[in-house]
Amino acid sequence: MMKPKKGIDKKRILAIDDAAIVLKRITDALEEYYDVVTVNTGSRALRYLETEKPDLILLDIRMMPKDGFETLQEIRAMEGRADIPVIMLTGVEDKNAVMESIKLGICDYILKPFFPDDLLERIRQVLEPGEETPTLLDKAEES
Repeated sequence: MMKPKKGIDKKRILAIDDAAIVLKRITDALEEYYDVVTVNTGSRALRYLETEKPDLILLDIRMMPKDGFETLQEIRAMEGRADIPVIMLTGVEDKNAVMESIKLGICDYILKPFFPDDLLERIRQVLEPGEETPTLLDKAEES
């Protein structure tokens, strides 16, 4: 993957997870290529989104008091924010959670623990679409 050239703005990713260690791993994996903003609750993410519009959101499901589904429903209801691509990055390995996420319009579903190179590649596929890759729905129907 090519690094952005000096002087070119990096695309911004908002990572939402209640585990500080996960947010650190995300930042370490992505900061060379993207501007990474981290928040540890859905409510903080929604406050951030009132004034900012990142290029992509990484969202955990299991958070308190507002989980990832509730947070995403509220993001989808926000004026000017409903079209932000969202990747679920979660430890929830459950077909119902995947299907619920798809209904809420996510782009991808990545299980934790993640491999940094895999995370980078999956983000690149969303932010820099090029060749045809299997859709999330195709992957869900295969399982």
